[in-house]
Amino acid sequence: MKYLWLAAALSLAGCTKEAPKPPEPAKAEEKRAPGEVHLDAAMVKSGNIVSVAVETRSQPAVVRANGRLTVNEERTWHVDSFVDGRVLKLMVNVGDRVSAGQTVAQMHSHEVHEARSEYQRAKTDLAKAQSQRSFAERTRDRLKRLYDLKAASLEQTEQAESQLRDALSAVKNAEIELERTRVHLVEFLDVSADDHPDHKPGEFIHEEDLVPVKSRNGGVVTKRETSVGAVVKAADMVLEVSDLATVWMIAALPEDMLGKVKVGMTATVRVQAYPDEVFTGKIARLGDQLDAETRTVPVRIVLANPGQKLRPEMYGVAEIAAGGAEDALFMPQSALQDLNGQAVVFLDKGEGKYAVRPVRTGRIQGGNVEVLEGLAAGERVVSRGGFVLKSQMFKSSLAEE
Repeated sequence: MKYLWLAAALSLAGCTKEAPKPPEPAKAEEKRAPGEVHLDAAMVKSGNIVSVAVETRSQPAVVRANGRLTVNEERTWHVDSFVDGRVLKLMVNVGDRVSAGQTVAQMHSHEVHEARSEYQRAKTDLAKAQSQRSFAERTRDRLKRLYDLKAASLEQTEQAESQLRDALSAVKNAEIELERTRVHLVEFLDVSADDHPDHKPGEFIHEEDLVPVKSRNGGVVTKRETSVGAVVKAADMVLEVSDLATVWMIAALPEDMLGKVKVGMTATVRVQAYPDEVFTGKIARLGDQLDAETRTVPVRIVLANPGQKLRPEMYGVAEIAAGGAEDALFMPQSALQDLNGQAVVFLDKGEGKYAVRPVRTGRIQGGNVEVLEGLAAGERVVSRGGFVLKSQMFKSSLAEE
């Protein structure tokens, strides 16, 4: 009986002892989609992250057209060779600025030696004609005195007058020829009319014999069509010089927008190199033919180029006021972030979740930017604290790697 009581007591003590709890499973980490950042409330507050809604606003209707920049052909000039010869010196390269009248190249041309030979021959002919004139004058004067003394006939006197007139005419023609050959050397070839005093016999190339090639207008060298040692012919282009104070944009206007655009309308252009700047110009010409593949019409826009920031072959987007109004989406410009060269925003999905969203933007107005693609009205984007989200996203990416 004693042992039965002890066994019952032990059994009762075992029943009253608390059973051990099974271990709790580890809390699974919340999954994140690619391009998402998750923050707790404390991090959102400490990061001063603020979100605003994308708004719809009524704006003047615009026509948009993509295009590329090119030189203003009305302010572009070819610097040509005007003689046959070989280029011995080339002083400028593409991108260099030149002024009107600046020598950009020097050439050796046999025309210099031929022209100087003609000039020397003309000088000799003039001296000969002047000598003959002097002789004719003396003959005329002598016969006039003899005629007055009745020692010469009238016929002899008149013949002497005729010979003097011929001699004077020959002098005049020789002077004209001498001036022609001088002008050709000095004003056309732009070299001295006479050989240099240090020019030795048999020496055919001398510094003063080289024909300078000069730019008639100031601007920037946009093309170089030759090199040192090249043989060029008269009228061959050596360089192209363009005044980049204005440039052209050749934009591709969609066919359905052609009726809304007219010559003289103002256009604003944005380029990728300066996304926050607007360049203003006017439509100068509408194309006469439609591109069969793209269904677009070329439009020429003349753009002012202050500071010459715009470069030929840049691509841009032109906006042309089309009249009327249209709804457009706008968000704070501060919401824009750059991610590997792509314009993005952080979309606020609520509960501390933020997602990267690529966007395409348009007009900038008073600190707000137009959203052309990527967002819908009412969606919330991070307008302040985006740098914190970007840093957190990079940290998460490094941790995963």
